[in-house]
Amino acid sequence: MSPRWRWHIGVAMMVLSVALLLSILETMEQRLIFFPTKYPEGIWHPERFGLRVEDVDFTTADDIRLHGWWIEGESARAPVILFFHGNAGNLTDRIGLLRRLRRCGHHLFIFDYRGYGRSAGSPSEAGLYRDGIAAWRHLTRTRAIPPERIVLFGRSLGGAVAVEVALRGEAAGLILESTFTSIPDMARALYPFLPVGHLLRTRFETIAKIGAISMPLLVIHGTKDELVPFEFGRRLYEKAGSARKSFHAVVGAGHNDTDLVGGEAYLRTIDRFVRSVTEGVGDEEGREKRAGE
Repeated sequence: MSPRWRWHIGVAMMVLSVALLLSILETMEQRLIFFPTKYPEGIWHPERFGLRVEDVDFTTADDIRLHGWWIEGESARAPVILFFHGNAGNLTDRIGLLRRLRRCGHHLFIFDYRGYGRSAGSPSEAGLYRDGIAAWRHLTRTRAIPPERIVLFGRSLGGAVAVEVALRGEAAGLILESTFTSIPDMARALYPFLPVGHLLRTRFETIAKIGAISMPLLVIHGTKDELVPFEFGRRLYEKAGSARKSFHAVVGAGHNDTDLVGGEAYLRTIDRFVRSVTEGVGDEEGREKRAGE
């Protein structure tokens, strides 16, 4: 075999090896980033825990059927929290949090991304963005809820989705809780000995988008977050373009217990933010009821 042919074969083998490596990395990163729990795993009878929900099915722009829960607030005119959950489990894992948020009197809408819970499809970065937009459109179009009554609330990975929705749709405000700056930053924080950040195709570059956010913003982060460093929350807050923004540190809280550790102060912070940005659309009767609890 001539040297020229050996060179061509060597280049071909190198290209195939790189392609195989990238394919393996892509499969690995999907499994490292998304941890969905599919139906029937989960608690699908939340009424047993005192939470009444309405099952909602809606469809994305790329024709993926998604499932969510609508939780009625104290009055028809109450604000609406559109909740984007994190990367693990499904919406049933948030029953405790939903019960606590329900005490604020707002309507709640939570949904599962593609590949989670009862939602069809498989998760991906682009897919989750489509899912978030579909949920927002369900509220604004199907339910005809004015955007100025909707607050986007993203937790952990859900914060990245919420930011994307905030850039592409209208809302009264945005809440980010325990949210990371980007997937490459997370890779460097969790695996500093593996220089794979630049090879990852899934990016969720929230830090690169947050400067374009102009709506009111509340950032919440636990000071003892063992997964997403506290400084990531601070960086998002500092780089945010919002003229009206605030940061709430939950002292001693980790990644998954901000609501429990934060207690009443955590709920009050969220409630006050939601009411302030929606210009007090909740009625006086609801306020009086909560004041007597």
